Amino acid sequence: MGIFGKLFASLKKTKDSLAAALTMLFAKNKLGEEFFDELEEILIASDMSVGTAMEIVSRLKDEAIDNKLKDKEYVITLLKEALTDILESPDEVEIEFPAVIMVVGVNGVGKTTTIGKLAHYFVKLGKSVTIAAADTFRAAAADQLEIWADRAKVRIVKHEEGSDPSAVVFDAITSAKAKKTDILIIDTAGRLHVKSNLMEELKKMARVVSREYPEARFYKLMVLDATTGHNALSQVKTFGEAIGIDGIVLTKLDGTAKGGFVVSLAADLNVPVLYAGVGEKIDDITKFSAKEFVEGIF
Repeated sequence: MGIFGKLFASLKKTKDSLAAALTMLFAKNKLGEEFFDELEEILIASDMSVGTAMEIVSRLKDEAIDNKLKDKEYVITLLKEALTDILESPDEVEIEFPAVIMVVGVNGVGKTTTIGKLAHYFVKLGKSVTIAAADTFRAAAADQLEIWADRAKVRIVKHEEGSDPSAVVFDAITSAKAKKTDILIIDTAGRLHVKSNLMEELKKMARVVSREYPEARFYKLMVLDATTGHNALSQVKTFGEAIGIDGIVLTKLDGTAKGGFVVSLAADLNVPVLYAGVGEKIDDITKFSAKEFVEGIF
């Protein structure tokens, strides 16, 4: 797959959509006000927010005019640099051990699958992993998670359906500490981001982690379905206000032609993307790279 890997390959739909639009733009327009207006529209059509698209186009316009250059490749280079700068602007998050990762998100984004992939990812790095099945609300959620735990060859702590999720977290922390586990990954019930009572449940679980395992690094990662596009930003904002979001895990990136919203996550919310799901197999998850992402969409 050359210098780039699965992330690059997963962006084909976004790349094809952007490439076609940019080719038409350069074919019919010389650099000028009309060109930059249409470029802004193309970026918005890729699901970047209006503010992000305006910021990028303003930067390109200033540099192109200052340098008196109108070459297509030069403009594309400027565009890549602007996008990379934005994607790299949030503070970098490196997982340090021992770690607790609480995985949150709305219904249907692929949290269970993502947790299985993350567990496998860390096992491949030589880390020991325990999973806490704290989604006690959805029928058979713990059973589905156990299948992924078996595939990843990691331990799982679970209670009966309907149990207190915070009790599961407490027992999982006790187990992880006793076994000196490198990383504890906590599953949580998928929830609509407008349900305040469910948000309170998340806050309670977070308090249990902070109180019972202060020596661990605590990360809250949100799983986003990339096919949701720009609408996902409101989800991140709401969850962020409730518990604070340290980073994003993208799923189904290979299924969308509107990957531009990823740029707005960094530009508008200052939240970094940490990992991306790039297929259905257990090892189809990769660490997110701003440079690889940008190369993948042009």
